[in-house]
Amino acid sequence: MPPPACPRIGRLPAGPRDAISDVTGVTVGHATLADGAVQTGVTVLRPHAGEAYLQRVPAGVAVLNGFGKSTGLMQVQELGVLDTPIALTNTFSVPAVAAAQIRACIAANPECGRSLPTVNPLVFECNDGYLNDMQRMAVQEAHYAQALAGATADFAQGAVGAGRGMTCFGFKGGIGSASRVATLGDGRVFTVGALVLANFGAPQNLVIAGRPLAAGAAANDGPEKGSVIMIIGTDAPLDARQLRRLALRAGAGLARTGSVFGHGSGDIALAFSTAYTVPLSPHAPMPAVAMLHDALLDPLFQASADGCEQAILHALWRAQTTTGRDGHVRHALTGALAQEQP
Repeated sequence: MPPPACPRIGRLPAGPRDAISDVTGVTVGHATLADGAVQTGVTVLRPHAGEAYLQRVPAGVAVLNGFGKSTGLMQVQELGVLDTPIALTNTFSVPAVAAAQIRACIAANPECGRSLPTVNPLVFECNDGYLNDMQRMAVQEAHYAQALAGATADFAQGAVGAGRGMTCFGFKGGIGSASRVATLGDGRVFTVGALVLANFGAPQNLVIAGRPLAAGAAANDGPEKGSVIMIIGTDAPLDARQLRRLALRAGAGLARTGSVFGHGSGDIALAFSTAYTVPLSPHAPMPAVAMLHDALLDPLFQASADGCEQAILHALWRAQTTTGRDGHVRHALTGALAQEQP
């Protein structure tokens, strides 16, 4: 019997793709490595089609639990902008991907680190070591370039790119995305999109649209560990402080799936806005943008929470059973759901 369809989270409408690329200008690309003990990859999100180093988008970070090795967060927290596209990969591949981001920036801007400021590479990570032999450090700089070049509005989800080797609540995890359209109290309409790298959760804690999963409750893999990266994009005009608040609300969606942000889980959210860019050059005019009043933000907060929860479910629903290192297997959630049906 086929598994049930993925549940629809919340009352807010989705964008046409129900993906973060419903935020105009946002694209996502993958490089997937799937060969025996190597089950990993890179995922790259471009917030706009221009040069990210020269035209930086505002951003805010919320660290729910800091058991992680991502790089570049300190400067984002301090300056509130992104210098590069957003990259996701496995833990041991962070240095290679960061080097690729630096080289790509130098190639496009030869004075980077000379007459121009250095670039802040931003690489998020999760540990995919159960399925992937991370010690091989298979991800190379060319894989970042491949993912960047292949970024598109219509992108794959599930066991692809950085999500290839990830585990979620004991099942196969990976990349998931969703979007929600929020109408503010003053009638203005904005899109909020979510992209997650889902690699977290104890099987016995899994909740799907408010319903505990019996198949998960029967298992007990001990405490929660892994990590989840949650990227929230919006076209709403928000500053870095407001974007940090929007990122924090992704944690509400994460919690609804059964996560308790356990000791061994690195749970990080970042939100960015495409409503304006901040120029690198101090001689270029700064954007004159009217930010939203804080009292109007609740619909965006709702969209962040619902979109993140939906994106996690999309990662679970679209992932396929995967065999990796030493014959380790992670089964697709949809198989367990099909068995649960009467």
